[in-house]
Amino acid sequence: MAADFTAYLSDAEVADFAGQMLSRLDAASGVGFSAVVTPGRNNPLALKAEPVGDGFAFFVRLTPNGDDTVCHLQMELNPIATPDLREMFGALHAALVT
Repeated sequence: MAADFTAYLSDAEVADFAGQMLSRLDAASGVGFSAVVTPGRNNPLALKAEPVGDGFAFFVRLTPNGDDTVCHLQMELNPIATPDLREMFGALHAALVT
């Protein structure tokens, strides 16, 4: 997983988010869900997963300073198969909690 922009996240924020994603992927069964990467900040980075085929497409939204009237960043990620997502988030989580 990679981003084309710099994000300043703590290991704890990323580990918590990866854990959230793993639990939601295990319970998802083709149902959409969302998670917030940085819930304690004024400008939370939110990820929305929509079921597509055997995986999920993701929509990411970041609003500067938590103000919805300000220009925001919104990205769409192509669908990724659920087993691949579990593998990626599992490896990320394991790397951060050791």
